[in-house]
Amino acid sequence: MSEVRIVAESRTEFGKGAARRARREGKVPGVVYGHGAEPQHVNLPGHELMLALKTPNVLIALEVDGKTELVLPKAVQREAIRGFLRHVDLLQVKRGEKVTVEIPVHVEGDLAPGAFLVENVLSTLPVEAEATHLPESVTVSVEGLAAGDSIAAKDVVLPKGTTLAVDEDAVVVQIQAAQAEEPAGEGAEAEGAEA
Repeated sequence: MSEVRIVAESRTEFGKGAARRARREGKVPGVVYGHGAEPQHVNLPGHELMLALKTPNVLIALEVDGKTELVLPKAVQREAIRGFLRHVDLLQVKRGEKVTVEIPVHVEGDLAPGAFLVENVLSTLPVEAEATHLPESVTVSVEGLAAGDSIAAKDVVLPKGTTLAVDEDAVVVQIQAAQAEEPAGEGAEAEGAEA
């Protein structure tokens, strides 16, 4: 995974008014914390941050006051309607350090012939990996599976250096039989005949 470089500025004003002013200027208020250091309040460029956050668990080389730190996004607050970034919490990490993150699970393959549905029980999988080598996602194959089949976390092939951070028997994907719906006209005719 490559690093995204973002230059931020220290934040000295706090509160709603200061946050609103920063957002009007196209900046996103944030906090950098971790490794026992005092939390550092920053303003990040909104557009650059939005583009970086399109990659799950993106590693950001954050430059603040001439000093560069590696950070991972831990919590992102967005406006409910328009989805604009409101605030971001960033976790400080070091090269070689193991961190726990959730990575997206992608499903591929064709089910066995019949009316079956795929249920993603876990849409993300908690894993532990080195901060600078985080996988972007994992892929699970449902090729040839039928109703009643499932894939457990221990069956998911993980990239080298990545371990599960969830119970290995946790169900990630399960296959169910599609339930046939009764045609709308039949139920109404039967009720009319009874009356």
